[in-house]
Amino acid sequence: MTFDPDRVETLTFDSYGTLVDVATVETSLAEVPGMADPEPVSNHWRARSLMYTMIANAIDAYQPFYDLNRAALEHALETFGIDTDEAEREVVLEAYHDLDVFDDVRDGMARLGDDYDLYVLSNGNPAMLDSMVEGAEIGDLLEDAISADEVETFKPAAELYRHAAARAGTPIDRIAHVCGPFFDVYGAMNAGMQAVRVDRGGTPWDGFAGEPDLTVADFHELADELH
Repeated sequence: MTFDPDRVETLTFDSYGTLVDVATVETSLAEVPGMADPEPVSNHWRARSLMYTMIANAIDAYQPFYDLNRAALEHALETFGIDTDEAEREVVLEAYHDLDVFDDVRDGMARLGDDYDLYVLSNGNPAMLDSMVEGAEIGDLLEDAISADEVETFKPAAELYRHAAARAGTPIDRIAHVCGPFFDVYGAMNAGMQAVRVDRGGTPWDGFAGEPDLTVADFHELADELH
């Protein structure tokens, strides 16, 4: 589908990997005793965490994302043979409350907020989103942050995107969802939103089921497309 800016009234934004950089956790992982290389541990942690959300959807085993993220961290550390105690793992896990914000986020959203209602739509539970919004300094730009916790269903299930449309009071086909992960793009489109893929790193697209409505390098390019 070709992106239609004239249909857009509301923008929803993914959080992790879109507003904030999940690779930030490598700094905390590097402080763990016995950690030789934090990058593969971080990658395993993230992949496992996302896998858990999708399995939770499939077997009706919802837990707040922070809890699933803790379980995924434990698996990653064990997989790489890193022996830690609970206190050390909690310090690493808390890095999710202080992730680096991508440089274009604040200014780009300020441009977009002049013409559109802005929401965060995330798998993160409310406490995680509160700290992310505060750290990103975007609270004044947002109408609200919408959590999967509200419906106990994770992306890419259509129920969560439909819930976001109801919360925003916007017809779902008048929402453009802005995100990085491919499954989030597909989830939004399947639910009836337009989907904007943010590709800051030039990563290959997972094109097994179609293409995003629009791909941009950052939020400034999105603002240019919408104005």
